[in-house]
Amino acid sequence: MSITSPYRSWVAGALAAALLAVTGCSSSDSSAGAEGLETIEPGVLKVAIQPYAPYTSSKAGKLSGLDSDILNAVAKKLDLKVQPEITDFAGMLASVQSRRVDITIGGVAWTKERQKQGLFTDPPYYSPPAMAVRSGKKYSTVKDLEGRRLGTVEGYVWVKSIKAVPGAKLGAYPDGNGVFDDLRAGRLDVGFLDPLIIIAAQKERPELKVETQYLTPPTAAEVAAKPDYDYFRPYMTSFYLPPQAKKLEKAISDEIRKMYDNGELTKLIEKWGGDPEQFLKPTPEIAKARQGVDRPSDWAPPTI
Repeated sequence: MSITSPYRSWVAGALAAALLAVTGCSSSDSSAGAEGLETIEPGVLKVAIQPYAPYTSSKAGKLSGLDSDILNAVAKKLDLKVQPEITDFAGMLASVQSRRVDITIGGVAWTKERQKQGLFTDPPYYSPPAMAVRSGKKYSTVKDLEGRRLGTVEGYVWVKSIKAVPGAKLGAYPDGNGVFDDLRAGRLDVGFLDPLIIIAAQKERPELKVETQYLTPPTAAEVAAKPDYDYFRPYMTSFYLPPQAKKLEKAISDEIRKMYDNGELTKLIEKWGGDPEQFLKPTPEIAKARQGVDRPSDWAPPTI
C-alpha cells in the first residue's frame, strides 16, 4: 500500500464462462453489451496496468492476477476484448485522466482527489491491513505494535502510520524483498505490505518462515487521536475510468455487484490466497467516504 500503490499503491476464459453459466445469460442478452458503452475503440477495453503480481501482470498480451481476473470476467460479460498497456502507476492514472485508455486496475485506492478527475467503480474488493510476521509471533492491535521494529517500503503510506506508533522503530526499504529479508534475520518484528504480496512470499519463499496476520483496525477514537492511524484501516480499491465513461463505469459496477452475490468474487479471492471475510466485507467508514461525494447519500458498498 503506497502513495502510488493504494495511494497506489497492489476470468480467465473458463472462469468467465462459468460466470455466464451461473448468471444464466449469454453475451448477447447481457444487461450491458459492448454496444453503447462508448469505449475508445468499439468492442475493445483498453486497460493500463503496472507489473504488480499477484494483482496485475501481463504475458503475451494476456492479463493475470486478482484484479486482472475480475476485469477479464466482467469484460467477457460485456462483450469487450481486453487490450492491456503496460506503464507505471503515475502513467496509469494519467492515461485514464487524459482518456488514452478506458480503465486502469491494480489496487487503486479511492480518494476524494482522484474522483474529481475520473470515475471509480464500486469496489471489487477491500484491501485489509496485512502484516508479515515471523512464525510463532502474534500481533492483533496497534497497541501490540508499540515499541516494535516495524518495516515497510519507502513511500508507502504505512510509513506515516508506523511513525505514529509510540516507541516503534521504522525500517523503510526500497522494495518488499528488504522487508522479508530483515524479518527472516530477526531485525524486524512486523512488515506492512499489500496482503497478496505476503501470501505469495509465504508460498514462494518458505525459508522466510513468515505468516500473514491481519491487524484489527484502530477505533474511531484512536484515529481521532492519531490521524495517521487511518492507514492501518482497510482501504477501498476500485477500477478507475475517465470522467466521460459514465455508461461503462455503471456497467462494470453492476457486474461487480453480481459477482459478490453469485460467489465469483469469493472464488477469485480464495484462488489468490486471500480471505473473503477480510477482502469482501467493508468497514462502516467505507460507505461514509463516498456517500454524497461520488455516490448517493444512501449508497451501500457491496458485500458478501
